[in-house]
Amino acid sequence: QVELVESGGGLVQPGGSLRLSCAASGSIFSFIVMGWYRQVPGKERELVAGISPGGSTDYADSVKGRFTISRDHLKKTMDLQMNSLKPEDTAVYICRAQDIRPRGGVYWGQGTQVTVSS
Repeated sequence: QVELVESGGGLVQPGGSLRLSCAASGSIFSFIVMGWYRQVPGKERELVAGISPGGSTDYADSVKGRFTISRDHLKKTMDLQMNSLKPEDTAVYICRAQDIRPRGGVYWGQGTQVTVSS
């Protein structure tokens, strides 16, 4: 079982930066692929960025070059550094963890609101 708690959302002006953090409980952090998704009302949830246990990363085209995902195995946290934010980045950002072991589960956080507006 994994519990995920996000932090770091808020209101920022276009061009600004925010750093989101997701803290994971439990002892299986080394076996979980972690990712950030975002959701806007009326639209499907979309993958923003993901990171494997070994540190391989993947980004949505819309955020490449602006967002950076990272993880800390000692602290059991995953961060998303978001720079050059745009109004279209406004969404609820949700942390996801997938246990890659056989019969492993998928876990979601509650989400944190990011609003980019002047």
